[in-house]
This record gives sequence, C-alpha cells and structure tokens, in this order.
Amino acid sequence: MQSIYVGNLNWNMSSEQLQEVFEKIGSVTSSRVITDRETGRSKGFGFVEMSVEDANKAVAQLDGQEIEGRNLKVNLAEDKKKATGGFTRSPSTSSYDRPKRDSYSDNSFQDLGESRPRSKKNWGGGNY
Repeated sequence: MQSIYVGNLNWNMSSEQLQEVFEKIGSVTSSRVITDRETGRSKGFGFVEMSVEDANKAVAQLDGQEIEGRNLKVNLAEDKKKATGGFTRSPSTSSYDRPKRDSYSDNSFQDLGESRPRSKKNWGGGNY
C-alpha cells in the first residue's frame, strides 16, 4: 500500500468525496481529510491509501487537476519518521559520550592571572 498526500482541497470536501475522486483511478483502501481538533474544520489537505501502481497513476493524473474549484497538489506521501524533521539524538552525540566539563578544568582562572581558586575557607584572604 502507498499513501498519497492530497493538498489544496476545497474546505468543504469530506473524506468520502475525496475517496470518490480517487476511485475513478483505482481501488482506494482508505481516505482521510485532516481536520482541526478544536473546530472540526478541514485543514485543506488529506491522505489517500492505494496500491503502489494505482497511487502512481493517481499522482500522474490528478496533480494540478481542478476539483471543486481548487487545483489539487497530489504526490506520494513521505514516511512520518522522515517528514518530522527536528533534532534527533544519535548514539554518538549522547551526553554520556561527551567528556565531563567542570568549572576548574578549563583553565579559566589563568586568564585572571590566578591559578586554581583557594579552598573555600581562604577565599576572603584572611583568617576568621
């Protein structure tokens, strides 16, 4: 099965109407118009699932076609994992693999003309 992205849908198009459009080309396994969770209104795109052969035909025949006053954008959908983008941590960048950095190991005190700081009881410089 191949998932097909269908964009630029008429706001009033239902999942059933979307399925009818694609059934003219081949057998449709499922169709779904994506809606807003809060309002229930269409977001203007959806997905149709068909066999790989029928999906390729549908993309070739329907991309750019006017349906209910809108020119459809039809292409093969990418896997959700690939399309999410964003940062993913690979094992090589794990925080466990990086060297630990403490405030005394970077020699920042030498820039001030000092060596490592004295013990806490001597910070004031005098005896209490």
